[in-house]
Amino acid sequence: MDLYQHFRPEEQPFIDQVLDWKDQVERNYIPVVSDFLDPREQLIFKSIIGQDENLQLSFNGGYEYAERKRAFLAPFYETVDFDDFNISILQGTYASKFVSLSHRDLLGTIMSLGLHRKKLGDLVVKEGQFQIICDQDLALYLKMNVEKIKNTRITLKEVDETNVLKPIHHWQDQEGTVSSTRLDVVLKEIYQISRQKAQTFIEKEAVKVNHRVVNNPSFQLESGDLISLKSYGRSKIVDLLGETRKNKVRIKTAKLK
Repeated sequence: MDLYQHFRPEEQPFIDQVLDWKDQVERNYIPVVSDFLDPREQLIFKSIIGQDENLQLSFNGGYEYAERKRAFLAPFYETVDFDDFNISILQGTYASKFVSLSHRDLLGTIMSLGLHRKKLGDLVVKEGQFQIICDQDLALYLKMNVEKIKNTRITLKEVDETNVLKPIHHWQDQEGTVSSTRLDVVLKEIYQISRQKAQTFIEKEAVKVNHRVVNNPSFQLESGDLISLKSYGRSKIVDLLGETRKNKVRIKTAKLK
């Protein structure tokens, strides 16, 4: 199918899943709700559904600028509200005077329970409190099993979407030109490091793309990709803006400050 040529080979299973959801909605007239999707998966979903007037596609991750969101695909006439996404928001508190809690600590505790990341949305940590955005069916299990983080006892309670903690993200946009969209080349551009150093980071598995370790320097980046470089922070590919007359690639990126 020509559709696949526009995406990476490893994205084919997700494309097949989206096509299956589309077929279900068209055949049965019953909406489907996805797991939590990263920005790249959201972009793929939008690309496949396109401007189909018989369908409507909505995303929700608990708040407007959430990174990880669930998709709701339905016939065009359906009314969509927050409850349709089956999202729970769990809130916990901790003594920030005695312990420092990070996003990594929270995610590590949850993943140690053997859960799949796709059932979790954004994790928001602020001084003295945190929130876990997750699948509704997972909420009770987390309330029963997440009792300690970094040896600090915590209690989780459910709050509604009007009380969600919204992280303050400062993304600094920049545009530039690169010789290609290879991972090592783009890392060099975004983080202002040598290409050799970028390759070393990649080979040492210090680089993630869309939350997955990538150890291939020639990995081709696409619009919507999230990048994480250990000790250097996070960035993303906002858009690929085409080629210059000298066959360079114009690229728009953003780095989290």
